[in-house]
Amino acid sequence: MKRPGRTLAVVLLACLAVSLFMVAYPMYVIRPFRTQGARELAVAMVVVRFRFLIAAISAGLALAALVWHWRAMSGRLPKTMAAVGTALVLLLAVVARVNVFERMFHPVSHPSFSAAQLVKLDNDEKVIAVRIGATARAYPIRGMSYHHIVNDIVHGAAIVATY
Repeated sequence: MKRPGRTLAVVLLACLAVSLFMVAYPMYVIRPFRTQGARELAVAMVVVRFRFLIAAISAGLALAALVWHWRAMSGRLPKTMAAVGTALVLLLAVVARVNVFERMFHPVSHPSFSAAQLVKLDNDEKVIAVRIGATARAYPIRGMSYHHIVNDIVHGAAIVATY
């Protein structure tokens, strides 16, 4: 009776590891202010491209293994642990479907501003500066790093500041 439990545990752990890698690796590699090598970025982009498919296959395997071994398992704890492990793999498959970068990197539609003398920036802080007529705005790059786009109205003109 221990053999099916071990097989199920190995399958669930493998599916969990694969699904976690599919979700976590691109998020680790593709983030602002982190140096990225060409090879690791290429791998991350391939993972992003195929992550839902691979995570869905992993979820199917985990679910099939759970169903296959359910009757052979005895006791509440092993069944609960197997069900929780399978639920985590299924959850990771759903998360793999969500484009986290679209959620993180969204345009700022209503920026807020302070007078220049009230703002504290580092000496080497870079900004995107826009001046139209008598109105000037500065958009700190560090603040835009998760948005990349700011929609604003400067001196009555609608603008988009991006980098």
